[in-house]
Amino acid sequence: MTPSIVFDFDGTLAIGHGPVLAYALCVAPEGSKDFLERVRRELRRYDDGQSIYRDGYDIVAKLASELGIDDGTMSIAYGESRKLLGSDLAPVEHVRGIKDILSSLKGHARLVLATNAPENGVHDVLRQWGVADLFDQLHFVVGKPAGLISIISDLQLDGPVLAVGDIYEFDLSPAAQLGADTALVGATATISEAKVSMRGDSIADLPLLAWVSSRVSSS
Repeated sequence: MTPSIVFDFDGTLAIGHGPVLAYALCVAPEGSKDFLERVRRELRRYDDGQSIYRDGYDIVAKLASELGIDDGTMSIAYGESRKLLGSDLAPVEHVRGIKDILSSLKGHARLVLATNAPENGVHDVLRQWGVADLFDQLHFVVGKPAGLISIISDLQLDGPVLAVGDIYEFDLSPAAQLGADTALVGATATISEAKVSMRGDSIADLPLLAWVSSRVSSS
């Protein structure tokens, strides 16, 4: 039996608002002149734990919707923004110590990436960080939350699972429904009332190796 850790990408491994601002930039020609500033202002509120929005992408989508921008235009803008991932227009930061963290887990747990984002851009960023080869499975365009259920279920056939993410409803709720452990990170981790197995500002604050050790010893 091998324990598995399922990581989200945006907001979990990748931090900072570069990709979100790139999304807003691709939407901006269709919106008002102050659209980018409105997004930046709401992102600051989100970082302070005062935003009503789910995450940065939700901020862009909802503000654009208020301007009457249709879903088709938003989808095109999102796709264009992902092509910019890792460039100067969409800089991506990783959580501190990401390579050391994943390397310490490699060989002790199955490491899985599950993201709603398309492969385009994400895989290149993982290679830039030097961590692409540390993952045992890479899942793109998952369609969370529902799309995460089959991934978690399959992994549970071979051992316990820990889901790690920054949005409970998308990244963790499906895992919790299946009895898997959950870890909440990011801006809402300290204020969220969601019941999770562990929480922290980032994955660097989570006792991941201890979780693996405890699950191996109990299996």
